[in-house]
Amino acid sequence: MHLTVGITGHRNLVTDEIPALKQKAREFFLQLRNEYPDLTLQLVTPLAEGADRLVADVATDLGLELVIVLPMPQSEYEQDFSSPQAIAQLRESLHEARVIQLPPVSADMETAGVLTDRQRQYAQLGVFVSNHCQILLALWDGKATKEVAGTAGVVNYHLFSVMPGYSIVELSPNLLANNENDLCYHIACSRDQQDGQPEQALKPLEAAWVTATHGRSSDQQMPQDYATMLHRLQDYDLDTAKYQDAILAESFDLLKNAPDLQCPPGTIDIGKQHSIADWLAMHFQKRVAGSLIATHSIAVIIGLVFILYSELSGLDFLVNVFLLAFLVGFIIFKIGERRDWHRKYLDYRALAEGLRVQFYWSLASVIDIRSAEFAYDNFLQKQDVDLGWIRHVMRNLSLTRSREQAPSPEWLGWVIKEWVGDGNSGNGQLAYYQRKQSEKAKRFKMTTLMGALALWIGIMIAVILAIFGHEITNLQRQALLVMMGIFPLIAGIRDAYSYKRAEKELIKQYRFMHAVFLNAKRLLDDSDDPKFQRRVLRALGSAALEEDAEWILMHRERPIEHSGLQA
Repeated sequence: MHLTVGITGHRNLVTDEIPALKQKAREFFLQLRNEYPDLTLQLVTPLAEGADRLVADVATDLGLELVIVLPMPQSEYEQDFSSPQAIAQLRESLHEARVIQLPPVSADMETAGVLTDRQRQYAQLGVFVSNHCQILLALWDGKATKEVAGTAGVVNYHLFSVMPGYSIVELSPNLLANNENDLCYHIACSRDQQDGQPEQALKPLEAAWVTATHGRSSDQQMPQDYATMLHRLQDYDLDTAKYQDAILAESFDLLKNAPDLQCPPGTIDIGKQHSIADWLAMHFQKRVAGSLIATHSIAVIIGLVFILYSELSGLDFLVNVFLLAFLVGFIIFKIGERRDWHRKYLDYRALAEGLRVQFYWSLASVIDIRSAEFAYDNFLQKQDVDLGWIRHVMRNLSLTRSREQAPSPEWLGWVIKEWVGDGNSGNGQLAYYQRKQSEKAKRFKMTTLMGALALWIGIMIAVILAIFGHEITNLQRQALLVMMGIFPLIAGIRDAYSYKRAEKELIKQYRFMHAVFLNAKRLLDDSDDPKFQRRVLRALGSAALEEDAEWILMHRERPIEHSGLQA
């Protein structure tokens, strides 16, 4: 997995500062490599003169991968370079790195007559770099300007998702939500021009982390919540390597039943990453389910031991059994906590479902393959920053997709069949939600029946004691009292287990999503218009991503440590 750094900066750096700026950039990359040794660093850069070239040279010396983004055709872009030597450097770099050329941006009502075509291309470039990196490295004088496509505008966009004077999409519905992709490392620099010193509060070569949430940091340490997010990205990479053989042997391939059509490389990468995330989610789900069953079973044993010890005499050894059972349960709990089973299960499942949508949207051409936007920007944006690593995986894959080779239109029908399905063949999400809704309903019904059964058994025993209490022996009375305690105990722990699994809430979610996919199927079946079908798939994917976010939030509120064992 990649840790992607984007670069923005001034072209007209001061010559005397260049060696020190190179050293600062080098220290920045080495710090990231030291903190996240299992992530592959890559630099997304337009490779313009000045800051872009300087940082690219440092990255190349350190062996980092380069992704060069051209805002316009190469021949036109070269017109902005100052010398044949600079152009030669660009051409040499283009031969050695992966190159992405952005499409032309047509003028809209907001930019027509305000921005030139060239300004719109450079503004799109800044949006692209910001949207497809985890950290924006800015060699910037710190001064706010009205220049739309300048360094200040790119930094502002990265921090606040707004580039004043430029808009190519409608404002995000989550514009006011916290933006997890706002991590910027700012190295203050001077400019070779009149009044070129940094902003008054800054000193040349002063470096600091900057985010919209925390502002400018006072030390060299990345804000903790962002560091946690990147460590979780690294954990995912480590788990992928750890279980690599099992994943290759057992994982499910979204392209398993694919027709004999050419699949764009980027979409294949998304499918492979889904297979990894899906297998890891199921793996840690089994760990969580096993620990839940174990701890709730131990809770039954502990409760039973307590009842027997309190009601029957001569069973002092049960104290040791009680302590042993509690110790075993505590060890199971600590193992799960230390290895982060619950969090990984939820995160990996959310990632897998996000990748499913990303895969089908890409293959069905729901999204513009050449867009500068990150098409899944609303997914999990309302959640905690530490979940941003999931979007970072999707962001990395968005960067790798082919922007020249659009999928064949024939994929659309296959996507509808495989993603939506018909509810009868067992394929597709329609059948999945129908099946899961039925399974959860049966389990919840069993929980309800166990509660009712325990209640009536308790009432019956109470009636027996009230009527025949004077006729039965003490041993019989004790046995009945033990039974009065056991049945409510089992029912109560079963109810606690049901709550932990959120069975009642999941029934509603599965029923809702089944209805959503059923409506989608009806609309898709009634239309032969590919454009309309893609609109339906876009709405369907948005609904699935929203449901995925609600699912992870619901289960995060039921961590393992709240199990009946600790109650």
